[in-house]
Amino acid sequence: MKISYYPGCTLKTKANNLEKAAVASLEALGIEVEEIDRWNCCGAVYSLTADDLIHHVGPVRNLIRAKEMGADKLVTLCSMCYNTLARANQLMKDDEVKRDTINRFMDDEIDYSGEVEVVHYLTYLQEQVGWDKLREQVKVPLTGLKVGTYYGCTLQRPAEVGIEPMGSYTQMTGLLEALGATVVPFNAADKCCGSYQVLGAAPGENSAASAILNSAAGAGIEALATSCPLCEYNLGKQQQQMLEKQAIEQGVPTFYFSQLLAVALGIDPELCRFELNDGQSLELLKSKNYLAAA
Repeated sequence: MKISYYPGCTLKTKANNLEKAAVASLEALGIEVEEIDRWNCCGAVYSLTADDLIHHVGPVRNLIRAKEMGADKLVTLCSMCYNTLARANQLMKDDEVKRDTINRFMDDEIDYSGEVEVVHYLTYLQEQVGWDKLREQVKVPLTGLKVGTYYGCTLQRPAEVGIEPMGSYTQMTGLLEALGATVVPFNAADKCCGSYQVLGAAPGENSAASAILNSAAGAGIEALATSCPLCEYNLGKQQQQMLEKQAIEQGVPTFYFSQLLAVALGIDPELCRFELNDGQSLELLKSKNYLAAA
C-alpha cells in the first residue's frame, strides 16, 4: 500500500519529531510513504478575506502536485496544514467563479477542481489500518500512561472539514487506546492554545496555554498528545517559563501523537527525535520503561 504525503515546512525543521516518527510508523505498518514532488508552504492559515484569492494559490498548488502524481488522496500530519489544505480544496470544489480565477492565476499549472481528497493522518489510520489491526502490531503497550487528547482549534473547525464533530475525540482516543494508553477526558481539549498571540506576550505569560495545562493537570493527565507544531510550542516548549512565573501548577509532558505511536510499535527512539521535546517528556517515557522495552 502506498500513500501520497504532504509534510509542510515546520515538519522538516522544528517539528521533525512529528514527521520522523509518523513516517517510520507507517513503514512499520507496511505502508509506503510517497512525498509529493515540489511541494511548497501551505500558507499556515486559511485566508478568510473573500477577495484574497491569491493566498489560496499556495495550498492549491500542493493539491495539483498530488493530482499530477495520480493520487486520489493526500495525507498530511500537521493540524494547520490539514485545515488549510482541506478548506482550499473545498473552495475549489464548491465555488466555480473563485475556482476559475485561481486556476487563471496559475497559468503554468494544470487546472484543479478538487479531485484530490485531503486526509489527516489520524483519519487514514482509522479508516485504512483500523484500531484492531494496529493493536495487533503493538510491541510496547503504553499501559498505565494517562493521556489527554488535545485537538486544539483546527482539527474540528469548521465542521465542513473537521476530522470529526466538535466535542468528539474518537480518532485520537481510538489510536491511543489501541496503543494501550488510558485516555483521560478534560474540558480544554478543543480550546485554543493562544496561537500566534504568544508573540505579543512575555515568555511564560500565555494565559490560554496555561489554562489548558492546568485543566489537564487537574484531570490527572500525565501527558498531552497533539498534532500541531504551534500547539506543541505553546503548550510544551513554554512550560518551564510558565512554571517559573507560577502560571501553571505543575508540568504536563507533551508529545506528538506520532511519537507515542512509534514508541508503541517498538521503533528506534532516535527516530522520534525526543531531543526536540521538552526534557520532561522523555523522562516520563523512561520512568515507565517504554523505551527500555523497545
